[in-house]
Amino acid sequence: MSYMANITVYLPDAIEKKVRKAAKAHRQPLSRWIAEQLLRSVEGGWSQGFLHAAGSIPDFPDAESLRSGYGADSPREEL
Repeated sequence: MSYMANITVYLPDAIEKKVRKAAKAHRQPLSRWIAEQLLRSVEGGWSQGFLHAAGSIPDFPDAESLRSGYGADSPREEL
């Protein structure tokens, strides 16, 4: 038989609203959504393949070089 732990977490109201909204958007029960986010966090990190690829281009240009010639960014709206 498999057992599940019960954990009490205290969240500010603003965070609780965001978490509930995210779970609803993913059409998941709140507890399942939270469990998946925690699992990603503790298992997480980048895969070995990604880490290997990230360092494989020694002369890759920096962000400033990539953005040169495009002019100023458009104003962004707040989320």
